[in-house]
Parts: sequence; structure tokens; C-alpha cells
Amino acid sequence: MSGPSVLVVDDERTLARSIKAYLTESGYEAEVAADAEHALDLLATLRPDVVFADLRLPGMSGITLMQRIHEFDRAIPVIIMTAFGTIEGAVEAVKLGAFDYLKKPVDLEELRLLADRARETSLLKHELSYHRKRAAADPHFAQLVGESPPMRAVRDRARQVAALEDTPPVLITGETGTGKGLLARTIHASGRLSSKPFIELTCTALPANLIEAELFGYERGAFTDAKESKIGLFEAAEGGTLFLDEVGDVETALQGKLLRAVEEGVVRRVGGLRDRRVNVHIIAATNRDLERDVQTGNFRKDLFFRLAVIVLHLPPLRERGDDIALLADRFLARFTAKYGKDVRSIDPDARAAMLGYPWPGNVRELSHVIERAVLWSQGPTLEMSHLSLMNTVAPPAIRQSEIDVTADRTDAPALPPDGVELSQWERSLIEQALHEAGGNQTKAAQRLGISRDTLRYRLKKFGL
Repeated sequence: MSGPSVLVVDDERTLARSIKAYLTESGYEAEVAADAEHALDLLATLRPDVVFADLRLPGMSGITLMQRIHEFDRAIPVIIMTAFGTIEGAVEAVKLGAFDYLKKPVDLEELRLLADRARETSLLKHELSYHRKRAAADPHFAQLVGESPPMRAVRDRARQVAALEDTPPVLITGETGTGKGLLARTIHASGRLSSKPFIELTCTALPANLIEAELFGYERGAFTDAKESKIGLFEAAEGGTLFLDEVGDVETALQGKLLRAVEEGVVRRVGGLRDRRVNVHIIAATNRDLERDVQTGNFRKDLFFRLAVIVLHLPPLRERGDDIALLADRFLARFTAKYGKDVRSIDPDARAAMLGYPWPGNVRELSHVIERAVLWSQGPTLEMSHLSLMNTVAPPAIRQSEIDVTADRTDAPALPPDGVELSQWERSLIEQALHEAGGNQTKAAQRLGISRDTLRYRLKKFGL
């Protein structure tokens, strides 16, 4: 059948035919049964979206029919029709599971509205049931939102990895902000090591001289401030998972020691004299092209091949199509609950703008954009003006004709006739430097000729 279906069960043939004709004009496919037995015969073939049943039917009553329908499919809403003198029976039917009741003589417009509401409620229950079953069967992977082909492929492979009894190292690749950390935590939480520690180290967050001490630990007196011994993260993660985020930023001098720990399960604390065995599952992540770094000598080939036994690549958000809308809805629900706001929907123009935006900061940027939008919103709808999407248009190039060639400033370009917005130029230059540096803040700062702390201040200033 082309439209939603309705079954009308009433022995008043004239009324039943009138209802059928009216619902057909309203886009429904309607069938009529004069008694409960005929209605039950139609159930299997018709599978109605809504059933209207008279309370008093010849033979089997309307309440008994409702109970039989719910035995067949609990999700089919049944609306009881009743004459004025039998309202108490209709109320009792509602208590027993009827969706609602309708008084005779029937108002056809009210009947259609009731059919619409019952069907919408039924659809919502089906959808809720589907998501609950999916979440119950796969509670952790449900966090990896996305139905685009590349995301489904990543989720399926990650699920296979989590199911392994003895998991080799996993390398997660992808641009900054794509969710590499979330994927690593999901694999750990869904696998046999879920009750064991999950320890994370961001390899760009610490100075190079401290990463070794952090990973492998140190003995008392190993250096000036080592007043007592401390275990490293390899030992702390014993039996569980050690997640090395941005592993491509580990300096080559330390990569040999890291390789031994990953390959042999052996670590030696800084200043220590003996090796210690560790049993740790390694998940590493990077936004760099490690194969290219291997070719240029910036990353050890043997370490790369050891880490890349299983490679999972997270696609950038701009390549995930309608996943943008799914993620936006998820973040909207999260932040409205967090901040106690009553924002229930996203304006179509705002949704279209998000779908067309390139999202250089990927999922992390989308999360921040929705969070800000929820905070700025004043009504139930998130508007285009709330999004504050970054201007991705590069600052206008200065033409040769606009160069100031006066005697005292032969090397300085003149500003365009309409002037410029300095903050826009500064922000665009920072974005370009970050892009060319593959998201590496240290290298981006070097390209800009500023310190890393200065870059961090400007990133915070511009909300990047």
C-alpha cells in the first residue's frame, strides 16, 4: 500500500464507509471490517498503522479485539469508538492499553487528527525501540555517531578489533578533531580489557625531555627534581590500554626505546638498572602522514610497521555528508541539557550552512560551534546568526598596482582602498599556518615566527 493504513472495525456499515472515504481522501489506505473475527483475519495481510474499533461489536467485544491485536503486535495503536452511554467502558479500555477513545457521533476531522497522532506516536516508539536495542547491544559504539559509508566501515572494523582476544597495536589516523581519542576509548571500553586501566598520553602536550620520564618512569636521583621513584605510564597501564595520541611528534631519539617497549613489552625507568616487563595493549594516533615521515627520516620505519599492524582511518567531517546533521542534533541535545536551554530544533538555513561548511576543525569544531550557538540562542530554534562559523575566505591578495612605491617605503605594500580588518588577516594566517603544519602547533608557530605560547594565546583569542 502507498500510504499509512487504517483498519475500521464497526458493524454500522454507513459510518464505516464514511470513515473509509474520508481517510482515503486524507491520504490513508483504509479497510473496513464488520466484526472482530474479520478484523483479525485482515491483520496479517494489512498490518494496519492504526485501528479504530467500536466498543460494542457483535460477538467479540472491542476490548477483547484490542487485546488480541496487541498479542499480534503491541505497537499497533487501537482507538475505541463509543456511544455516549458507554463512555465508562471506553475509559476502561484506555486503562487496559487503548491509545484513546472517540465519542459517537464521530467528528471525521477529529478522527483524522487522532489517526495522525496515533501514527506519529507509533513511529516514535518504533524509533526509540530501535535506538534502545542498538544502544543496549552496542552501548559504546553508539557514541560513534555517523551513518556515512566511511564511518560505518570504521565502526565495523573497530568492532572487530575490540572483539579480538589478543589485540595487536592499533594506529588511528585522521586530521585533528576527527575523534581519534573517542575511537580509542571506545575500542578499549568494548573489548576484553574494559575493566583494566586506560591511560592516555598526548605526545605534543609535554616537552620532549619529559616524555621519556612520563612513559617509562624514573628512579630516585635520576635527575635534579627526582626526589623519589615514580612508575611510568607503561607500568601504570599494566593489563590495560596505553593510548599514545599524536605519536608522530615523538622525537626520533626516543623512538628506539618506544619500539622496544611496544615490541618486547620491556621498559627501563630513567636512571634505572633493570628492565621491567609490562603487558599493555598499545593504541596510537596521529594526524601526520607517518609513511612520508618514514621516507624523510623523521620517523623510524620499524616503529611505524610495529604500530601500524591495524590501521583505522577516521575521515574528515567534510567527507561525511549527512553525518554533520546527525552530529549537530546530538550536540544540540547534549548542550541544551547541560545549560538548561529550551532549544529544540535547528533552522533549515542554519542546517544548510553547516552542511556546506568545510569544517577545518572537524567534529571538535562542530561541537564548539553548537555549544556557542546554544548559549547565544534565545528561543526554541537555533538560528543561522547563532552559529558564528569561521570565515574561510582567504584575505584578499594585494595587487601590484596597490603597492606603495614612495621613496621612503619601497618595500611595504599599501592597504587596499577599502581598508582591511586586521583580525581577519591575523586569523587567516594562523589557520593557513596550522593547515600547512598538519595541525602541529609548534611547527605552525615556527612558520609564523612567534613562540608556541603566543600562538596558543591567539588560538584562544580567536576561538580556534
